[in-house]
Amino acid sequence: MSGTATQPPVSTGSAKLDALKQNAEAMVQPKKLSGIDLYSRFALAGAVCCSVTHGGMTPVDVVKTRIQLDPVTYNRGLIGGIRQVIAKEGAGALLTGVGPTFAGYFLQGAFKFGGYEFFKQQAIGIIGLENASQYRTPVYLASSALAEFFADIALCPLEATRIRMVSEPGFAKGLVGGFGKIYKNEGIGGFYSGFGPILFKQVPYTMAKFVVYEKVAEYAYANYFDKSKTSPGMNTAINLGSGLIAGFAAAIISQPADTMLSKINKTKGLPGESTTSRLIKIGSELGLRGSFSGIGARLFMVGTLTAGQFAIYGDIKRALGAVGGVEIAK
Repeated sequence: MSGTATQPPVSTGSAKLDALKQNAEAMVQPKKLSGIDLYSRFALAGAVCCSVTHGGMTPVDVVKTRIQLDPVTYNRGLIGGIRQVIAKEGAGALLTGVGPTFAGYFLQGAFKFGGYEFFKQQAIGIIGLENASQYRTPVYLASSALAEFFADIALCPLEATRIRMVSEPGFAKGLVGGFGKIYKNEGIGGFYSGFGPILFKQVPYTMAKFVVYEKVAEYAYANYFDKSKTSPGMNTAINLGSGLIAGFAAAIISQPADTMLSKINKTKGLPGESTTSRLIKIGSELGLRGSFSGIGARLFMVGTLTAGQFAIYGDIKRALGAVGGVEIAK
């Protein structure tokens, strides 16, 4: 997902021709960036792709959360659930929590994608390019896990607000009201009661997301496309396809934790009840089948948004001139 390393220039044998060639190449090729100039662009591209895709999928997320929290009532699948919400609360209810969703995933996307590129580069610096390329799967896994940990610190308060607004219609009128109400009633701890489940959900989700994406894209370029000659439009299509497959894998792996996260953020715990004991209690109540409530809606949601994320991320990186770093895919 990074830019490719540059090769040393080849001399034409004439100093004047070499100078003209270098000037022409400088006009065509974007400037190689590094440091804050490079990673800030990665972060911005990640923030935009995550906030736009998650925000756009808010109606599906509302229905998915309702199915997880009340599977007895919302038992008609995604389309049936949308109809139930509209009939009961009006079409506007499908946009419940759009504010915290957009804000939360803007921050999370910046840390996730920017952090992934950053930690991948640090791994290359520590173990060397050759080793990083040979053992690229562990590099992808470690980089994505570290990036997601820091991303979840930023996301958790806003995700707690979103879930409370979706699970309790009328809880608050918007992001500021919901955020303030949780802080007033429960303090900072109210925002992070779901931090364990969100890590349990998001870290495996992100690890699967990036590794599967990288492997599918690598396979496509190695067997069907010449990356150096592929058009921007075809690159976007490859990103879409790779992201779709990655999204399906990530959704299945993280579904039980996603259900538990919705449950634990729905209400406050009993006095003196720890997060661990609440998780054990919720897990025993759900069982395996209950843990996968809403999987159909989530497969559709996560597959679509992950495909969109990688396509948008690649296009924005290209538009911002975010080239530099080192490519370790073979």
